[in-house]
Order: sequence, then C-alpha cells, then structure tokens
Amino acid sequence: MKALLTNYHQTPRKVRLVANLLKGRKIDEALTVLKFMPKRASVPVIKLLNSAIANALNGSQVDRAKLFVKNITINKGLVFKRSRPAARGSAHPINKRTSHVLVELGEKK
Repeated sequence: MKALLTNYHQTPRKVRLVANLLKGRKIDEALTVLKFMPKRASVPVIKLLNSAIANALNGSQVDRAKLFVKNITINKGLVFKRSRPAARGSAHPINKRTSHVLVELGEKK
C-alpha cells in the first residue's frame, strides 16, 4: 500500500510543509486538506495519494473507509547544477533541487 513519486521538481523543504499535515489522517480528510491548500506541492501529492489508494484497493480486500496515511516521507532527489551570469564575466551557481515522495497507507483495525 505504497506509492512513490521520484524527481519531483520542487525542493524537499517546501514539499515537507504540505506532507507534514497529512500524517495519521484518514484518506478522505487528507484529500480535503490538500484540496484547499494554497501550495504548489499539493496537486502532485493529491495524485500520489490517489495512486496509493488505488494500489491498496486493487491488490487486496481493504475497506476504503479504514485507510489512513501511515507515513509520508520526503527525501532529497537529484540536484541540477546551473549557473547565472554575474558581474564582470563571472557566474553564480544555482542548485535546482528535486524531491522523492513516498506515501504509505495503513488500515485501522
């Protein structure tokens, strides 16, 4: 009952702001929270959560009403190294960071 999103083009720090609100919530409540959140990371996390729900329901006899977000982990992904032109012909480094997001669902007894 897992789903994984790799190399999502947003920093892990910003994605964690969204993800930390979901831990331990029922899936319907988590989807409602994400729907009204004004952060950019909420849309891919909604898709990922729906994918995890589909994985849980497809593989086994699980009741949808008993599912909850057991854990959501955001790890560092690839870092694209870029540079920006600066004064006197020099360049400043720019790091474009990505995230790996893992959602695990559990079933309440």
